[in-house]
Amino acid sequence: MNLGYFGPFGGAFIPEILQETFRQLTAAFESAHSDPAFWREYLDLMANYSGRPTPLTFAANLSAAHGRRRLYIKREDLNQTGAHKANNVLGQGLLVKRMGKKRVIAETGAGQHGMATATMAARLGLECVIYMGEEDVERQRSNVFWMEQLGATVVPVTSGSRTLKDAINEALRDWVGSMDDTHYVLGTACGAHPFPAMVAWFQSIIGQEAREQILAQEGRLPSHVYACVGGGSNALGIFQAFLPDPQVALIGVEAGGHGLASGRHAARLASRDAAIGVAHGYKTFFLQDEDGQMRDTHSVAAGLDYVGVSPILAHLHQTGRVRFEAATDVDVVAALKRLMRTEGLIGALESSHAVAQALAELPRLPDDALVIVNLSGRGDKDIFTIAEAIGDPGWRRFIRRKADLYARDDPEGPRP
Repeated sequence: MNLGYFGPFGGAFIPEILQETFRQLTAAFESAHSDPAFWREYLDLMANYSGRPTPLTFAANLSAAHGRRRLYIKREDLNQTGAHKANNVLGQGLLVKRMGKKRVIAETGAGQHGMATATMAARLGLECVIYMGEEDVERQRSNVFWMEQLGATVVPVTSGSRTLKDAINEALRDWVGSMDDTHYVLGTACGAHPFPAMVAWFQSIIGQEAREQILAQEGRLPSHVYACVGGGSNALGIFQAFLPDPQVALIGVEAGGHGLASGRHAARLASRDAAIGVAHGYKTFFLQDEDGQMRDTHSVAAGLDYVGVSPILAHLHQTGRVRFEAATDVDVVAALKRLMRTEGLIGALESSHAVAQALAELPRLPDDALVIVNLSGRGDKDIFTIAEAIGDPGWRRFIRRKADLYARDDPEGPRP
């Protein structure tokens, strides 16, 4: 194992009080990483609980529209909790058991990582506390309900803007006071070492499966692999298996929002709006202004609006091994509609960024192109956002009825 650097990116920029906890975590991770029995236990859990391997589905209808070019979709939407998130949290859960700790904490914004963490804790018998901004608690009530039914304690954070960054601060405060028996389950391949390497390792199961599946079904490696990029865990999950093969083009797709020229996006590597800096415990590209202040981000997909990016992907960008593009909100919604109508698949808005870029490039690829898109999650969590984005009249009637019910039951008047 290295010291957490990938080229010039990564590291562990953490306060002194957390140094010993990170040393213990690093030692536990390195021990597990070198122990074949741990990986076998992990694979058994993923097979018999999470439903792996997930299929590699041939997109017959989309392919038929593009001559001899063939498009496959890696179905992480069929993984436990409906996304790739379970790969990481279940792996970290086994590591928690190995360390002898009894409690896990996590932060969540849209609720997907919180859901996966609560599910893992229920399965492995761990106490679980999820920190969530008060505003997000209100917006994501269905996810809060399920986390609570799974046995997790959801703590609404009322400080600051009452959103994800404030939830992160509260989770860190908890960890500082509970390090002896508590593990902080980080959800993506970012943060201080060993989290980027650890999360990437657990997510590598995606690419390992996809490589075996495409060779079995086509007898050759893909020419192109596409994945959306927020923090970077699902992209690294599928990319790692193909990194040694220079003939396989790897394309990461970031959130283009309203367009790169608008400044309303979350494209760190596909734009010129990011600069190298240190924040959140590590060194990478962050969207920041001339004074080093973090910029506001925007994406139609809640999971892609992070201000930084995995140090591993930053290094792969710098070396040219992975190409980065950005898909706009408009193109993403159009791609999702096309995927639903032609293949009967409802992808998450995050994953649909990769679909959008692949469909945009497919007509220009060589005639014998063999493409894999990582569908990192399913879109049922996005139903309200998608309905609003496409202007569904039934959804608007539902909102009006909901507002009327609030007004009837709440003397203070209707709520948004």
